[in-house]
Amino acid sequence: MGFYDDQVLPRFIDLALGRPVETTRARVVSGLTGEVLEIGFGSGRNLPHLPPQVTRLLAVEPAVVGRRLAAGRLAATAVPVEFVGDDGQRLPVPDTSVDHVLVTWTLCTIPDVERALGEVHRVLRPGGTLHFVEHGRSPRPGVARWQDRLTPLWGRCFGGCHLNRPVDRLIENAGLTLDTIETYRMGGPEFFGFAYEGIASKAD
Repeated sequence: MGFYDDQVLPRFIDLALGRPVETTRARVVSGLTGEVLEIGFGSGRNLPHLPPQVTRLLAVEPAVVGRRLAAGRLAATAVPVEFVGDDGQRLPVPDTSVDHVLVTWTLCTIPDVERALGEVHRVLRPGGTLHFVEHGRSPRPGVARWQDRLTPLWGRCFGGCHLNRPVDRLIENAGLTLDTIETYRMGGPEFFGFAYEGIASKAD
């Protein structure tokens, strides 16, 4: 990672995806129990919202500065946190070993998102769930066309972020079942604010 991606962008994301979306984070982590793997731990913004039933959090995060920004939240949480890797495309945990996976505004930046979701399916125990909130492709054709046009430049400015990924289809193509899904506009222009939020499960 370069200086911008490792040092500057995580600070911007910590602010942009901070207080305005805390209630969303609380909704997404609701129901998590046992051992949870979080892809895109960032600055630990989800930590204060984790239910007490979570016994351990395995964190995947490539940006060193993100971990430093998380220091206060790490000190305040009762949940043991272990950093296990920096690449969501290659999760360094055994097959069928975690109860849940958590991703919040992360799938947009992973280069090979299909591989990452395949890894999610691999590490989840049967009956385990993926809790997610992501921004992605709008169902409105006119907006989606703009997303396609803008994604190359947007990605260069924002760490490889894709505006146009169809999150629901990608999750289902990984072999997971969408148990709940809600789509909505987060605020601001729809080309970057169309959100997918829900829970997907791995078959027993």
